[in-house]
Amino acid sequence: MKLYIAGPMSGIEDHNFPAFNRAADRLKEAGYEVENPADHGADGYFTWADYMKLDIPLMLKCDGVALLDGWTHSKGACLEVYIADALEMPRRYVDDWLVEATK
Repeated sequence: MKLYIAGPMSGIEDHNFPAFNRAADRLKEAGYEVENPADHGADGYFTWADYMKLDIPLMLKCDGVALLDGWTHSKGACLEVYIADALEMPRRYVDDWLVEATK
């Protein structure tokens, strides 16, 4: 199963990349394939919309969405969850996916 990580980035130190990368490592260790939006890094010339245009197609190639804490305070993550829900993609917090992997 391939999971997309969704969570807050804007306005957070280091764009919250450490949390995204920790989640990606943990999910991979549990046997998931992972699409981590932090992998493209940050480009000072990109707008929020530019990142969403990159990230949404990546999410659509996944089977589910792994949520980071604070996602509800992120405009981008809320959009990603809206799309996931509309497409009936499962979404859970990272820890819940990890529990699911042990079943």
